[in-house]
Amino acid sequence: MRAVIQRVKKTSLSVDGALISEIPFGLAVYLGIGVGDDASLCAKMAGKIARLRIFEDDAGKMNLSVTDVGGEVLLISQFTLYGDCSHGNRPSFTMAEEPVRAQTLYECVAKELRSLGVIVGTGVFGADMKIEQFNDGPVTIIYEL
Repeated sequence: MRAVIQRVKKTSLSVDGALISEIPFGLAVYLGIGVGDDASLCAKMAGKIARLRIFEDDAGKMNLSVTDVGGEVLLISQFTLYGDCSHGNRPSFTMAEEPVRAQTLYECVAKELRSLGVIVGTGVFGADMKIEQFNDGPVTIIYEL
C-alpha cells in the first residue's frame, strides 16, 4: 500500500459534475493498493494516517494529528501511485492490484479510519474524479507499507 498524504484546507471531489465528498480541512490521502497487499495492512495504514503529526501546535511545531485538530480525511483511490516509468515514457501499472481486490482494501482502510473516530469522505472507486484541493503548507508525506 502506498499513500500520498497532504495537509489541506477545503477540498472537494466530484464525478460527472456532481459533488461526492467535501472536507473543510484535514488530509487528502491518495491511496494505492499494490499486488499482494492484504487486509492486514488496512489497520496499519489507517493508524498511520490518523496519528501522523503534521499539524502545528501552539508553538508552531508539527506535533498534532488530524484527530487532534478535529480535521477530516478525504480518501481517494489512486492506482497510478503504482505507475512504473523506469522503462520508456509510458507508465506500466502491473504492480497495481486488480480493481475488485483493490476496492475491497480501499474500503477496508476507510472503515478502519472511521473506527479510529476519523470523519472520512471517499471518492468513487474507478471513476474519473475531479478534485479541487487547497493545500495547507504545503505539507506532503509519502508513506508505504
